[in-house]
Amino acid sequence: MAISSTQAIPATQAVPQHVAIIMDGNGRWATRRHLPRTAGHAKGVQAVRRVVEACGRRGVRYLTLFAFSSENWRRPPEEVSLLMRLFVQALEREVDKLNEQGVRLHVVGDMSRFEPRLQALIADAQVRTAANDRLHLSVAANYGGRWDILQATRAMLSQHPELARDPQRIDESHLAEHLSMAWAPEPDLFIRTGGEQRISNFLIWQLAYAELYFTDQYWPDFGAAELDAAFEWYRTRERRFGRTSAQLREDAAR
Repeated sequence: MAISSTQAIPATQAVPQHVAIIMDGNGRWATRRHLPRTAGHAKGVQAVRRVVEACGRRGVRYLTLFAFSSENWRRPPEEVSLLMRLFVQALEREVDKLNEQGVRLHVVGDMSRFEPRLQALIADAQVRTAANDRLHLSVAANYGGRWDILQATRAMLSQHPELARDPQRIDESHLAEHLSMAWAPEPDLFIRTGGEQRISNFLIWQLAYAELYFTDQYWPDFGAAELDAAFEWYRTRERRFGRTSAQLREDAAR
C-alpha cells in the first residue's frame, strides 16, 4: 500500500509520476460543431489514446482517467447507452495495443451495474495486462469518491470488526488500505479539461495534496502538446506538503 501524503512526504520529480484526469467537454465540443453530443464522446476516445501514449513516452508511471462517474447515470439514456458501447469497443480494440506498449489496465469503481459482457471484458483485459509495469492505466468507471470511502469503511469493519467496538484505534492506514486504488501512489497532478474548476467527486481522498490544473481545452482537442503545457505548469509549483518555503530551500541545499 502506498503511504499517504498526510503521513509522509513523498518524493517529487520534474515529471509527475501519477496524473489523474477528468476528461470533460466532449458534449460541448460536439455542440459547438453542430454535432450530436455522442460524436464528442467518440472523438474523446482518440484523445485517450494520444494521452496514454504521451504519458508512456514522458515517464509517467500511473495515469488515472475519470471515464464515467456514479452520477453520470443521470444523463439521457441514449447518451449513457453510447458511453457503455464505447467502453465495450475500447476494450475490444485497444487491449492488444496496451499490452504491446507495456501498459497495465485497472478498472476501478462499482462494476455491479454494468452488463455481464462488459464485466467480462473488463476482467479479461485486467488479466491479460497484469504482467505489465511500464504504465499503470486506471479507468474510473461508475466511480465516486464518496462511494470509494464508504466501500473502504465497510471493508475495513468487515475485516476488523473489533474496530467498531473501539473506534479510537482507527487510523488513516486502516481505511486507506481498502480504497480502490490503495496500490497506487496519490496523484501528483490533477488535470480537468473543459473549463470547469471542481473535482466532481473524483478521488476525493487521494487528491489531498495534488496540484490542480484546469484548462478551457475540451477533451477531444487534448493531446501531447496540452499535456506538456500542464507538466510545464506543474514544474513551477512549490510542493511543500505542510512545510515552509524556507524549509524546502534548506533541504535543497543539503
